[in-house]
Amino acid sequence: MKKIKENTICSISTRKGESAISVIRISGSKSKEICKKIFVCNQIKKISDFKPNKLYLGNVVDNKKILDKVILSYFQKPRSYTGEDVIEISCHGSEYIQNSIVQLLIKKGCYLAKRGEFTLRAFLNGKLDLSQAESVANLISSKNEKSHHFAMKQMRGGYSKEIQSLRLQLIKFGALIELELDFSTEDLEFANRQELIELLNQIQIKLKKLINSFEFGNAIKKGIPIAIIGPPNSGKSTLLNKILNEEKAIVSEIKGTTRDTIEETFVIEGFEFRFIDTAGIRNTNNKIEKIGIQKTYKKINEAAIILYLFDVSEFEKEKFEKNIKSLIKKKSNVIFIANKVDLLKEIKINTKQKIIYTSLIKNKGVDEILKSILKKTKKWELTNQNFVVTNQRHFESMTKTFNSIESVFLGIESNISGELLSIDIKEALNHLGEITGEITNEQLLDSIFRDFCIGK
Repeated sequence: MKKIKENTICSISTRKGESAISVIRISGSKSKEICKKIFVCNQIKKISDFKPNKLYLGNVVDNKKILDKVILSYFQKPRSYTGEDVIEISCHGSEYIQNSIVQLLIKKGCYLAKRGEFTLRAFLNGKLDLSQAESVANLISSKNEKSHHFAMKQMRGGYSKEIQSLRLQLIKFGALIELELDFSTEDLEFANRQELIELLNQIQIKLKKLINSFEFGNAIKKGIPIAIIGPPNSGKSTLLNKILNEEKAIVSEIKGTTRDTIEETFVIEGFEFRFIDTAGIRNTNNKIEKIGIQKTYKKINEAAIILYLFDVSEFEKEKFEKNIKSLIKKKSNVIFIANKVDLLKEIKINTKQKIIYTSLIKNKGVDEILKSILKKTKKWELTNQNFVVTNQRHFESMTKTFNSIESVFLGIESNISGELLSIDIKEALNHLGEITGEITNEQLLDSIFRDFCIGK
């Protein structure tokens, strides 16, 4: 476990650049002592008179030179974000003022904070578990309602409380197995194997749900990928432009115009979608177009939802069925769209697939497509309504835990010795502990917090 350094740290906590107001954060045992050297306030005679959770108006002074009129707030340990004495200085947002105050604090004894060091101290001081600490970064980077919702849920404890509860129960069984080893010569059994199997089943059911939720959680975090695919000149680029309500993709009557993928994000009812316009799928000898088609196949595999467009005037049932069979493995995530219905007086399509009929050039059918996308997304969300994993590290730790528990099951079935069973249980416990931070090391913490912004 990483030790908390005794030094007092400081950093600008708001975005760099000019702004109306900027916040400079200070954390550590010498926060008040250092601020005493730079802050002059008419409300109090000395810095030790500061009362927590109150605001004080005064001047930041450097050798009798006033740098700025600021508001200072004091949060007394342990009731602060980091669990240490914390002082926040709200100054004017001039870059010169911000940098001057930070340089002055460093001159008076502060150290410049590293990336994520405030949140790291909050974790090390027990204010947050590791899962909650990571959610802070997710919260800061959230760009839409849904990613914000799941980041907040995780920061409030989310699934980590349930993980901790299951881990504590498994620890008890591990301890009973260890106790059996102490009485191995007497052939005593303290851990009821059937109760252990029931607990392991319970843990695996919960882990399976969380592991399966990662695909949805990752999509929410990065934007739900939607691939627009189909034959050339079926209206894929036109559909992208209609959804975005601007001319992002080149539209032409010439087949094979789109040679590369075009990605644009669009938020609908709090969900962020990544719409991907792809090269039309056909047999071609053009090398550049072939590369574009290869990328199309890749995007099909990555997409959460596929919009399959085809020209209704060129519909051939056998060709249509053959195409979707070779292209699409899971039809439940596909929306089939018959475009250019304005070219026909009568529409006759004989297929089992549910089809949306559109005339994109006349702006007909776009709303129905968006409604269908939302319906599929909300259904997907409903299957993951309790807890959602959005973090790759958590997903990997849960998968390793699941596999370790499989080894425990095999050990019980094979009636292996308590010593070997204990090793498998410890391995499962270690992987579970990595999620919330009961088991950690400096290398792991450094890799997590280096992705944070400075000042958080």
